[in-house]
Amino acid sequence: MLNEILLSALPLAAAAQGPKAAAAEVRHYGIEVAGLRVGTMTATRQAPVGPDVTYALVSDVKVNFLFYHLKIYYQVTNRFRNGQLLLSTVEAHTNQGDFASRAEWKGDHYDIVADQYKHHYKATETQPIRYAVTNMFFGEPPAGQARAFAEYFGDYFVLSRGQVGRWQAMRDGREDEYQYANGQLVTIIKKNPLKNFIIRLLPE
Repeated sequence: MLNEILLSALPLAAAAQGPKAAAAEVRHYGIEVAGLRVGTMTATRQAPVGPDVTYALVSDVKVNFLFYHLKIYYQVTNRFRNGQLLLSTVEAHTNQGDFASRAEWKGDHYDIVADQYKHHYKATETQPIRYAVTNMFFGEPPAGQARAFAEYFGDYFVLSRGQVGRWQAMRDGREDEYQYANGQLVTIIKKNPLKNFIIRLLPE
């Protein structure tokens, strides 16, 4: 379904007492279908706390086109330590029900469970995860980055670089395009047989 294609970020507050704390990085996006605004997306990278960095993604979407109705509130939270993913959680609240995914590092492996709309997946992963979809909101993938952990599915998107500033993310026949300008993510095209979802960076 379309649940998995809508990612965005939950704002996190930075402490302001004492010496000035580093501010969280926040990106705000509008979500469009057929030229109409149908929702918002926010991506947040919390200021590092020692070796820990938390990314939070949230989107809120409502689509009503004739007989096509879609309602999604989607939240992803990823916690990294020293560049390695320790815990990823996904909550999706939709007009089709409530769903969740989780990947947790257990010291020598991840326990991964994805229980989403028409997608059920359970796996053990022994390789440390160091790059996820959330990372793509805060800079162009590094050269040679071949995949990104797809939190919703519990597995991976295959990444490939196209024209300058453009990356394709592929999984099981699905293609998303990420477009960057001066290293900043400005547009995501979530390709769909019915209508593409266009996610555009909003002006400050």
